[in-house]
Amino acid sequence: MPEGKISSLIEHLEELRRSIIWILIVLIIAMTGGFFIAKPFINYLKSVPPASDITWNAFSPLDALRIYVQFSFVIGLVVALPFIMYQIWAYVKPGLHEEEQKGTLAYIPGATILFLLGLAFAYYILFPMAFYFTSGVSKGLGLTETYGIAQYFSFMFNILIPVSILFELPIVTMFLTKLRILNPQRLKKLRRYAYFLLVIIATVITPPDFISDFLVSIPLFVLYEISIIMSGWVYRKQSKILGNHFS
Repeated sequence: MPEGKISSLIEHLEELRRSIIWILIVLIIAMTGGFFIAKPFINYLKSVPPASDITWNAFSPLDALRIYVQFSFVIGLVVALPFIMYQIWAYVKPGLHEEEQKGTLAYIPGATILFLLGLAFAYYILFPMAFYFTSGVSKGLGLTETYGIAQYFSFMFNILIPVSILFELPIVTMFLTKLRILNPQRLKKLRRYAYFLLVIIATVITPPDFISDFLVSIPLFVLYEISIIMSGWVYRKQSKILGNHFS
């Protein structure tokens, strides 16, 4: 490999290392702040359905600390997400045209909003569905439901976090289209495989019944179709920009 390419590769890796370090620093700071403000969130979620009728238990001396860490991570992730997205944008910025740089920078607020929408959808729709289904199975077997607080919130976050990340799909697709990694034609060709993967994801994060899987799969399919539409919009706009550059 020529010396110039080796030097360029080293510079890119160094930039990536700096970005990762800054992301970790900001995330840790945000998590630290989240640790100290987690208690009101915990108390609120304990006081509303489906948790309001539960008698809480701790099955380990570390359960309370574990809950604080989980909440601080989610709070820290939401707070740090704009900065994380900015660092990703800054890393790929040199490879974009000026118009593309401005366009992709505008994705950052949208990514944060979609993440929050994913959290809301998962908490208010998917999580109660999963909780009441599993609770019904326990009651059907004549079991006494004794919940540990760590187990309850771990169950909740195992649903909330993956769904919130999936809600980033349109933004990620637009971003990768800007980088000329994806295009609408490729997304359409991959549709059947993407749908299959989304069904698997829906099956994993929901109770094992057809209705729940169907209700979760439909929004994921809609997100994928929106991603194709947004990719097409970005692709056409980008082609026009590139055409102007070469004309």
